[in-house]
Amino acid sequence: MTAVENVSGSTGESVLPPALLAELDRLAAVDRLLVALDFDGTVAPIVDDPSESRALPAAHAALLALSAMPGTTVALVSGRAIESLAEVSLLPETVLLVGSHGLEVRLGDLATDEHEGSLNAVELARVDADQLSALLEHVAPLVNAVDGAWIERKPAGFAVHTRQVDDAAAVRLHDAVREAALALHPDLTVRRGLNVLELSLRDATKADGIAALRAATRSDAVLFAGDDVTDEDALAALVAGDVGIKVGGADSVAPHRVPDEASMACVLVALAARRLVSASV
Repeated sequence: MTAVENVSGSTGESVLPPALLAELDRLAAVDRLLVALDFDGTVAPIVDDPSESRALPAAHAALLALSAMPGTTVALVSGRAIESLAEVSLLPETVLLVGSHGLEVRLGDLATDEHEGSLNAVELARVDADQLSALLEHVAPLVNAVDGAWIERKPAGFAVHTRQVDDAAAVRLHDAVREAALALHPDLTVRRGLNVLELSLRDATKADGIAALRAATRSDAVLFAGDDVTDEDALAALVAGDVGIKVGGADSVAPHRVPDEASMACVLVALAARRLVSASV
């Protein structure tokens, strides 16, 4: 018996706030539902090696179940490059992907001409290649000088990861990289996240990703959950009838909160169970 099939009350719902459970009851009954989620720190625990990140088994099972239900679209909205997101998520192509904080969008069969070009990762990489290479050459010595820090290249920018660096050294490195990069390219978009500094030649946010997903799916309601600073853009973009969930204890505009990835898995299991029951009525 899977976590989703077990709807008898032992799905971990007791850890969830009653107000959130009431919202899940409501979402389960809408005709077209979009379940959009950050990945790392939301459905997958943070790990030292991002390539080893995987969703918790209960969360993965619930996402698979939801993605197979009529009128239900599942999407991941991440700061990761979309290729990396596809590799670690282990989800079918029916699950939509937004990468690089909204710059990359994989809409599958829902894609239209308006989503081509500016949201195409290959095109972004070609247009920005020279500027990005110059930036990386400029800041790489700073990053290489700090044990445990490393650079992840993305289509229109890069991220400096400091998960394995002590807090004080990470702050110093982020400040130094930011100063050096802005000196070379003053118009960079800079974002600080949990143990990461993101720099991009193009300005996009997860709110842009949610907007693209909402338009493509024509959803009646959206559930979005995230744990990081960059998820606040998406949470702030939700409208009446949507549900926003903050994972963890950081400040947030989200009206609902769960403490960790395991609790978020309980949310997804509870939603899948409710939507399954709703569909059978």
